[in-house]
Amino acid sequence: MNDFSQARERMVDVQIARRGVRDPGVLAAMRQVPREAFVDPGFEEFAYEDTPLPIGEEQTISQPYIVAVMIEAAEVKPGDRVLEVGAGSGYAAAVLGRIAGRVHAIERHPSLGEAARCRLAGLGYANVELRVGDGSKGWPEAAPFDAILVAAGGPQVPAALKEQLAVGGRLVIPVGGGERRQTLLKITRRTGTDYEEEDLGAVAFVPLVGEQGWAEDGTRSAGNHVPGHSRGRSLPEMIAEAAEPLPDLDDPAFGALFDRFADARVVLLGEASHGTSEFYRARAAITRRLIERHGFTVVAVEADWPDAAAVDRYVRHRSAPRAEARPPFRRFPTWMWRNTEVAALIDWLRAHNEGVPDMQGRAGFYGLDIYSMRDSIAAVLDYLDEVDPGAAAVARERYGCLTPWQRDPATYGRAVLTAGYGECAEAVIRQCRDLLDRRLDYAAKDGEGFLDAAQNARLVASAEHYYRIMYHGGPESWNLRDTHMAETLGHVLDARGPDAKAVVWAHNSHIGDARYTEMGNVRGELNIGQLVRERYGDRAVLVGFGTHAGTVAAATDWDGDMEVKRVRPSHRDSYERLCHDAGVRNFLLDLRAGRNDAVRRRLLEPRLERFIGVIYRPETELASHYADASLPQQFDAFVWFDETGAVTPLGPEHARAGVPDTYPFGL
Repeated sequence: MNDFSQARERMVDVQIARRGVRDPGVLAAMRQVPREAFVDPGFEEFAYEDTPLPIGEEQTISQPYIVAVMIEAAEVKPGDRVLEVGAGSGYAAAVLGRIAGRVHAIERHPSLGEAARCRLAGLGYANVELRVGDGSKGWPEAAPFDAILVAAGGPQVPAALKEQLAVGGRLVIPVGGGERRQTLLKITRRTGTDYEEEDLGAVAFVPLVGEQGWAEDGTRSAGNHVPGHSRGRSLPEMIAEAAEPLPDLDDPAFGALFDRFADARVVLLGEASHGTSEFYRARAAITRRLIERHGFTVVAVEADWPDAAAVDRYVRHRSAPRAEARPPFRRFPTWMWRNTEVAALIDWLRAHNEGVPDMQGRAGFYGLDIYSMRDSIAAVLDYLDEVDPGAAAVARERYGCLTPWQRDPATYGRAVLTAGYGECAEAVIRQCRDLLDRRLDYAAKDGEGFLDAAQNARLVASAEHYYRIMYHGGPESWNLRDTHMAETLGHVLDARGPDAKAVVWAHNSHIGDARYTEMGNVRGELNIGQLVRERYGDRAVLVGFGTHAGTVAAATDWDGDMEVKRVRPSHRDSYERLCHDAGVRNFLLDLRAGRNDAVRRRLLEPRLERFIGVIYRPETELASHYADASLPQQFDAFVWFDETGAVTPLGPEHARAGVPDTYPFGL
C-alpha cells in the first residue's frame, strides 16, 4: 500500500495554501481526506495532481484547488448544515464533512451516486448523506442550509437554491453559458427577500443539468479556476505601444535587436512548439548575431548528447572517431532537429568556425541530455513492443503527454500503469544502463569530451535512479531531467572557460522560469530556466516565443508519424490572444524590470499560455496544451509571430554530394 501522506501535505502547501487559500479549517480538512480513495483504481499516482481526473460516466473529480476555493468562499464552519450539488466521487463532500456539522450531497448519475455513498460510508463519513437526483432543485426537506456549493455552471442562479438558504447563508455557484466564460458567484442571503451578490472571478465548469439549470446536453465536469479579466485601459493597446516590430528574419537588423542581451552569460531561447519554422529561424538569427558579434561559443540544445556531439564534430572541423555512431537524430521526433532550418544553422556554424584558428574559440554544438532520454525511450518501446504491447501503448501515452501543461483527464486514463508494465522495469533499466556505458566509453575515445572522471562517475552512480524514473514517465521525471540538463550546461561552460557564454535552445516549458507557471506554483516542478536564473542571476536572459495560428509539425502520439497540423487560433483568455489583438504582426516585447513597466504590471496577472510539444491534439487543445503563467515573470522578453508555418523535415530531395565524412545529416 502506497503512503500518500507526503503527497497530500505537498498538495495543500503548494497547490492550495501558496495560491491564497487561508481558511485553517479548509486546509486541515484537505490534509485529512485521502483523495486517492476517491479516484478510480490505477489513478492513485495522479491523485494529488491539481487536475480533474476521470471517475466514470464521463465525469471527473474536481481539482483540489477549486474545491478549496469554493469551500473557503462559502465560509463553511463547524456545526453548519451544507448542501453540495454535483457530488461526483464524493471527494468534496468528504472535505466538507470534516468541517461542517451535516452535509447533504446530490449526484444525478445513479452509478456515481451509489459508488460515492459506499465510499463515504466505508471511510466513516457518518455526517454526510448522499442521494441521487436533480441538484438544481436542491433538497427542500433538509433546508435551510448555512452553505450551498454547486459544482456545475447554470445559466442563472436556480431560485430553489436561493430559497433554501438560511438567512445569513452563502451560496457559491458558477453562472454563465460560454466556454471558460462562467463567473463564480457568492450569494449571501441577508433577509428573507434580500440577497447580496459577489463576483469571485472567472471559472470553467460544464453545465448544471436539471429543471432549473440547462437541458440535458452531455457530460458535466468541474474545471479550473481562471483569474478575472483585466480592467480599464485596453491591454492589447498597451502591448502594441510597447512592441518593437521585427524586421524580416533574413534582415541583419533582426539579430541586432537582441544586442541588448550581449552581456549575458547564458541566453535561453524558447519555442512554443517543437515544429514551427519561424521559431527555429529566429533563434538561428539571434544565435548567429551573438556568436559573430558578442563572443558566444556554446550552442546548447534540448537534445541527446551523442547526437549533438556528431554535429559538433562537423561544425568545429573535428575528425570523427574510428567507429562513428549511428547517424544523429534518427529517433522520434526526427523533425525536431533533422530539418532544413537546423541544417542551415549548422552550415553557418561550420563556415564561421573555419575562420577561427583556435579550437577553443570555435562555436560548439552540445546536447544537454547526457542520459539520452530519446534513445533510452526508444529502447524501452522496442523491448515492450516485443514482450507486452499493451504496456508499450501505455508507455507511448506517458512519454508523449504527461507534460507540465497536461490537464486532459482522458490522457491520464490512457496512462494508467498495468501490472505488466512494472514487471518489465528491471530488464529495461539494465538495457538503458548498458546504453549509457557504451556512450561514455565512446565519449572517452572522442578526445574532446567535457566530462572528467569524477563527473563520469556521478553519471554512472545516478543512472539507475534516472532510468527508473524515466521508465515510469511520471511527474518526477521532469524535475530529474531538467536538473540534469542544467548541470550539463554548467559542465560545458566550465570546460569552455570562465569567459564562455552560451545560447540555449529549448521549449518554453524548459526555459521559462517554472516558479511563475503552473509547473512551479501548482505542481512543484522546476526547469532549466529557473535553475539558470538562480545560478547566474541577471546574467541569465530567458526569451519566450509565441504564435496565434498557422501550421506546426507534430505527431498525434509518441513514436507516431509527423503530420503538418493546423494550429487553432489562440484561446480568448490567453496571452497569445492579447498579442494577436495588439495588431502588430511580429514583434519583440522587452519584459525586464525598468522597461515597459506599465504593460509589464498589467501582464503580471496569470493567464493561459499555449504549449505544443512533439505531440499536438487540437481536438482537446484547452485541456492538453494550455496552462496558467505570469508572462513577465516567466520570461525576460517575448518574441511574437502572429502566423507561423511548420518546419521542413530533411528528405531525399535535400541530399548533398561532396560533403565531409562528418556531415551529420547524410541522407
